[in-house]
Amino acid sequence: MNMRLHWTKQTLIFGGAAAWGLLLISCVMVNRTVVAPPKIAGATFVGTKECTQCHSEVTDHFASSTHAKIAVADSKLGDTSCEACHGPGSVHVAAGGGKGTMVNPGKSPQACFACHTDKQGQFSLPNSHPVLAGKISCVDCHDVHEGKAIKGTGASLEAEIETCTKCHTAQKGPFVYEHGAMKEGCTACHNPHGSVNAKMLVARDANLCLRCHLEAPTPGSTGEINGNAIRHTSENHNSRLMQGTCWSAGCHEAPHGSNSSYHFRY
Repeated sequence: MNMRLHWTKQTLIFGGAAAWGLLLISCVMVNRTVVAPPKIAGATFVGTKECTQCHSEVTDHFASSTHAKIAVADSKLGDTSCEACHGPGSVHVAAGGGKGTMVNPGKSPQACFACHTDKQGQFSLPNSHPVLAGKISCVDCHDVHEGKAIKGTGASLEAEIETCTKCHTAQKGPFVYEHGAMKEGCTACHNPHGSVNAKMLVARDANLCLRCHLEAPTPGSTGEINGNAIRHTSENHNSRLMQGTCWSAGCHEAPHGSNSSYHFRY
């Protein structure tokens, strides 16, 4: 009887300790996404503390990054956010750094695609930035170590449009008459990862413009799409749209802005 009672107490103590340990692990991992990191031959995980020894310019503000929420499923190592994307770091540490000892997402997008599978699919669409061809990389547009990984957020002085116009200089301006959509950012009209539509537009033809410019008719108008606005030929927009898109047929051919007309040239 005493032996059975003693065994029951041990079981309770052991079970309670196990439950408490699981609780602590769950608290450490709360709001963190456990991922399968890239593999590096012969390397083991060392934990983020090792990374801070040499890469403080990145790790000092990494806690504010959404990528800080990912980790390797090994609670003994503590924070493993860096290695979740760059792979296990023991070979890199032993070599004192050096190329080829860590995975570099700036050279290959595959490390990013491990989580962002939807973006990999978008890059395969007919119109996309040439990431899969290796001409640009994810980090050309994204700051993966700070904030929401989108340049122009947080304390950054660089807006989304400035990120895009580093390459797309003709669309930068400044214009005397600027399209108001530019203030919302390029992604108001474009999907930068890829689209089935030309120029990576989020909608096709006039449907893109009508996302914002579907105006309610005023008394006395035809009641048609933007029926109040007519050209000098007295043709309303409905008949013009039958001939092409808003930016074709000699109409609003400068959708980013113009220095000559607030109609963006026509």
